[in-house]
Amino acid sequence: MKRNQETAQTGYLTRMYLRRDRIAILIWLLGIVGGAASGASKIIGLTGNDKAVASLVHTMDTPAMAAMFGPFKATQSASTASIFSATMMVFMGLAIAIMNIYFAIRNTRTQEDNGVLEMVRAHSVGRQSSLLATLYELIIINLLNGVLMSVTLQAMNMDGADATGNWLFGMGLAACGLMFGAFTLLIAQLASNARGATTMSYSLLGILYILRALTDVQNTDYTWWTVFGWVEKFGVYGKNNWLPALYMIALAAIVLVITFVVSAQRDLGSGLLPDRPGRAHASAFLAGPTSLIFRLERTSLIAWVVGLFIYGASMGSLFDTIGDMMNSSPMVVKIIGPAAAQAAGRTMTLEFASMMATVMAIGASVPVIATLLRLNSDEQKGWLESMHARPVSRFQLFGAYSLVATVIGLLTLFAGNIGMAIGSQGMKHAFSVGRLMRAFWGFSPAILMTVGIAAVVVGLLPRLQKLAWILPIYALLSIYLGGLLDFPEWTKKVTPFGWIRKVPLHTVQWDQVGLLVVVSCVLVLIGYSLYRRRDLIEN
Repeated sequence: MKRNQETAQTGYLTRMYLRRDRIAILIWLLGIVGGAASGASKIIGLTGNDKAVASLVHTMDTPAMAAMFGPFKATQSASTASIFSATMMVFMGLAIAIMNIYFAIRNTRTQEDNGVLEMVRAHSVGRQSSLLATLYELIIINLLNGVLMSVTLQAMNMDGADATGNWLFGMGLAACGLMFGAFTLLIAQLASNARGATTMSYSLLGILYILRALTDVQNTDYTWWTVFGWVEKFGVYGKNNWLPALYMIALAAIVLVITFVVSAQRDLGSGLLPDRPGRAHASAFLAGPTSLIFRLERTSLIAWVVGLFIYGASMGSLFDTIGDMMNSSPMVVKIIGPAAAQAAGRTMTLEFASMMATVMAIGASVPVIATLLRLNSDEQKGWLESMHARPVSRFQLFGAYSLVATVIGLLTLFAGNIGMAIGSQGMKHAFSVGRLMRAFWGFSPAILMTVGIAAVVVGLLPRLQKLAWILPIYALLSIYLGGLLDFPEWTKKVTPFGWIRKVPLHTVQWDQVGLLVVVSCVLVLIGYSLYRRRDLIEN
């Protein structure tokens, strides 16, 4: 086939994708740009004088903040703009990467799985047209986001900001988004379905984020090798270094060339990495809906458990670095004494462990929601028709998805916390496994509450069930940025994760655990009642 035939009707498909996705694009752009503007506005309000600036700088100059946001280097001449850049760049990079993963999977593997791309190709559409149209859409979305972000920051006129820094912030993030979009498009050619492509894409993002966190705490020179850490190297409102953006674009170009070569070689509906052949006869463990759903979610479960275990172990390995911070200052040791410095180091380490435990709990809620939402999506795709045709009640089906979601969430949470406990063992500032596992017992009710809330959404709003994702997103925003930006305490209490006291720094409140378990069970029953009364979803 000639090259122009390979990409025939690309322009038409691009316009069609943009028109179809216009609402989703608008929501993403408003969320990301609005989030940056809100963060800038809050920081402007918190940096009204030199004392307030010094307080924020002191808050940011900790290992926990470095692991989450990246190291803050402008301690001598801090300004509102430099504080904004240090706190928001990594977080915005995550948001941009997630947005690109969403649209890249949506317009490639998801369309193939649904049979849409097969019908499109039945017309005079080139073999590579859909992939190229998706790339054009990603470029347009990232450029729009970059321009809107830059113009918004320019209009906010933060102290210490300049036009170069504002445009570098926006367009640097656009380059970061395009890079992760390219990664996802390649992964979409490798995976055999949308679920696998999504798991692989988020796993890659998670691994790169963990590597960035480790290098930022231990040696920032190594951050250059983490790829995701390039967003920190822009030096926005300081050096204003455009070189990392060029690296991102160059890497994206290389990955895209490989992507189009691979796409030309594979068949529609298949991936370069073939599925493992299944058994000729089903296992005895596939006798019911619960075991079947467990089997379907097995890959996702393994990925989340291994991923959060590695994250926890990585954070646990930093305990000595954090605990030695107080002893590394001769002045501090001289003033408060060696014993007090050591005690302060242990408290700082437990504070760090508590923050990481909260982040891991929010992370563990993601597979919980994803599993429960698949009840409606699987139903809409017609995959549950064979179950409905058999003597399987709605109670069994709803209960199966709820049970699997609960087990996945608790196992993932356990893996993260046991990983942190194991990773810290053998170090000077290690704590007992039992002490660190307080975080598992403390945050388990939050996972159960997530199951209950998601169950209600599935039963009440099947066509708007993606609203359930507001829970972990808001929890991450309120807890991730809440302490730094001085959010009111009630904003953290909106989600179940904000109800839990700092564990393992403090003990577990068992009366609270019991109450939340009861409430979560009630919510699941309400969700089932709503699910039982509604009609089945048809495609």
